[in-house]
Amino acid sequence: MENKINAYNNVLELIGDTPLIKLNKIASSFTGNFYAKVEAFNPGHSSKDRIATHIIEEAERKGILTKGSTIIETTSGNTGFSIAMVSILKGYKCILAVSDKSSADKIDMLRAMGAKVYVCPAHVSADDPRSYYEVAKRLHSETKGSVYINQYFNKLNLEAHYKSTGPEIWKQTNGNLTHLVVCSGTGGTISGTGKYIKEKNPNVKVIGVDAFGSVLKSYHETGKVDQEEIYPYRIEGLGKNLIPTATDFSVIDKFVKVTDEESAHMARAIAKSEGLFVGYTSGAVVQAIKQLSEQGEFTKDSNVIVIFPDHGSRYMSKVYSDTWMENQGFLNTTTVEEKPEVEIVK
Repeated sequence: MENKINAYNNVLELIGDTPLIKLNKIASSFTGNFYAKVEAFNPGHSSKDRIATHIIEEAERKGILTKGSTIIETTSGNTGFSIAMVSILKGYKCILAVSDKSSADKIDMLRAMGAKVYVCPAHVSADDPRSYYEVAKRLHSETKGSVYINQYFNKLNLEAHYKSTGPEIWKQTNGNLTHLVVCSGTGGTISGTGKYIKEKNPNVKVIGVDAFGSVLKSYHETGKVDQEEIYPYRIEGLGKNLIPTATDFSVIDKFVKVTDEESAHMARAIAKSEGLFVGYTSGAVVQAIKQLSEQGEFTKDSNVIVIFPDHGSRYMSKVYSDTWMENQGFLNTTTVEEKPEVEIVK
């Protein structure tokens, strides 16, 4: 009897082809038309599924990864989750060096996916032996048969988005986009997607979103790292205190900076207005298009594509926690938000 069950072989087959969704209420006061590429529809709930599978499968193809290998990576959480997910299905061990800026939710998720996690201080220099960059390097040197993904300095990070995210957006928009606005951390998403789009139409403006406390914007403008610009900030997966070689600055037209506080409130606003439960960087990218709209960047005919990188469930102890928001000074008499009361039925 013929087997007529239509099923995927595993979750990796669900990666990519994420939807493009029009932003309505949240963007109603902005000039232009705005659409979000919602990467939470990937099985690992973030855009990092794309780079995890691409880099790991390239390593397999080249014979670098073999049965029993250990995969090591530096991550703010999302890449680590995706690598852990792929490792489970492909039979690899997984060790992750994570910044202590990562939410407790993300760290718990990594451990739930079988990864061994090293939590490293965020507010140290990149070359400090305690930084998650240096810890990952040390673990790689100490672990026989290990492979270090090294997303910040791996060109395959960019290539993954050049081969998937870029073509998807071009097809979904029928080439009718005028702007691409993307948060930049490792730079793989904005560089790979932007490179593909620019090859199709060099007139599309590619705009990066950076954090205050990060050096990406000033480096793009001056070609130099200004140490005076580096200071602690709260947004995860956005900005850097070093220059990742996975970022191709030549495809980025300009950067705009956003604050921790405004980005956090914007993430909450997206959930309440669009019904999309998204992460901190999604709030950041909408805050960016708000600022750009106010600055006159867009016209009524602009078709602006933004990327929502991940899901809000990874920030329950942060931007979606009133306690955390209050502790950061983000909730006060002018910004406090109305929420339905919780009643305990006895």
